[in-house]
Amino acid sequence: MEESSTPKIQEANALIINVNEIAEIQREANTSTQTEELHSEANASIENEDRDTQLVNDITKMLESSEPSLSPKCCIYRVPHDVRKLNEEAYTPQFISIGPFHHGDKRLEIMEKLKVRYFKQFVKKATLNVKKLVSIVRDKEGDVRRCYAESIQLSSDDCVKLILMDASFIIVFFLMCQLEEWRSDDDLIVVTPRMMTTIVKDMWLLENQLPFFVIKEIFNFAFGSFSNFPSFAQLIFGFFRGYNTKKMSPDPNLEIMHFLDLLRTFFLPQSRRLPQRGNDVGVKPLYSASHLHDAGVKFKVGLSKCLFDLKFTNGVLEIPCLKLYNDTESLFGNLVALEQYRYLFDAYVTDYICVLDFLIDTVTDVDLLVGNKILVNGLGDSNAVTTLVNNLSKNNVTYLNSNSNYCNLYEDLNTFYFRHIWKARFRRDYFATLRRDFLSTPWITASTIGAIILLVLTLIQTVCSIISL
Repeated sequence: MEESSTPKIQEANALIINVNEIAEIQREANTSTQTEELHSEANASIENEDRDTQLVNDITKMLESSEPSLSPKCCIYRVPHDVRKLNEEAYTPQFISIGPFHHGDKRLEIMEKLKVRYFKQFVKKATLNVKKLVSIVRDKEGDVRRCYAESIQLSSDDCVKLILMDASFIIVFFLMCQLEEWRSDDDLIVVTPRMMTTIVKDMWLLENQLPFFVIKEIFNFAFGSFSNFPSFAQLIFGFFRGYNTKKMSPDPNLEIMHFLDLLRTFFLPQSRRLPQRGNDVGVKPLYSASHLHDAGVKFKVGLSKCLFDLKFTNGVLEIPCLKLYNDTESLFGNLVALEQYRYLFDAYVTDYICVLDFLIDTVTDVDLLVGNKILVNGLGDSNAVTTLVNNLSKNNVTYLNSNSNYCNLYEDLNTFYFRHIWKARFRRDYFATLRRDFLSTPWITASTIGAIILLVLTLIQTVCSIISL
């Protein structure tokens, strides 16, 4: 009995040993798996750290290579693409580049040679030391760079040379236009009206500016000691006198950033008469000039020298005369673009364009304003005027606050319209019915008149009969 049980005991022991061995193997396998997992997690953590380090390095490099924050002195910008595409020519120099944005444009290369000629004349007539000129501009280079919304991709030497060439061209060009002694027979640029017009237009483009202060600095160095010589302010006021409708005089306290900024100043009311700005942008104009006219609004050309001085009194809307020519869209488009960047909370030109936009929807509105001498249509086509106004109004990408005078104007016009349009419609419908039913043909008109005469005679006869009783 004992002999038969021994093998079973041995088998059981062997089975226990096998189970223990299997358990040990499993423990070793689990330990190995855990170790591998730990190694794998450690490696993944190291890889993530390496990736994070690389990402941090990439972001740091990106930040270091990014454009610096705009300086408070920044005043020269690129026109937004969606605005530029409406009329590319209105924002792009056609004859001469001023400043860095269009420097190197192949179309404008011929003028670079003329700039050198003008610089030579400038140095000769003002008997200047070129080394001293370079030193003056070099001292101002950093301030000039900070006036642009984009980094100037030019070396220091190239930037200084650009400033010198462009500033001297502007100074000599202004002098040649206004002082006889600075002209010469071979300077065809002065005597060709088309070239003159194109250069003047190029000088008001937002992207085609040189800061005023650096041109003034060079001018004062060259001519500061000259007796009986105009100041730089007098020179530019004289050059742009056609836009100075209010006959402003040069003011030493007037801060001018560049030529486009000066033209904006010419358009604004006097500083003491600037309308207040309001945050109420909920008041919106609703009706065009022809609709207002249907409601009984009369239009009258205003006598104010300030284009923005609109008045509505006793049903009469007074608007100063606006002359529209081929370059009007370029001028106002660049002024609005400047305001969208620099004068977002003082956008008086933008306000005015908004008024034009609500007044002019169709050629009927244009013809009405031309008939009242409020618009002078130098474009020759009423459709061209509506296109011009529409293009300018699309430029108004941001409108954060309003000219309080115009807000009041909108309210007054809307109130007048709602109070009078039903009377106007009644009169219009009454006379339309009268013309349709009683005056549509000569025979019907004659019959109507005869009937009226007969009615009057009958009435007279009746009255006379009553009196005789």
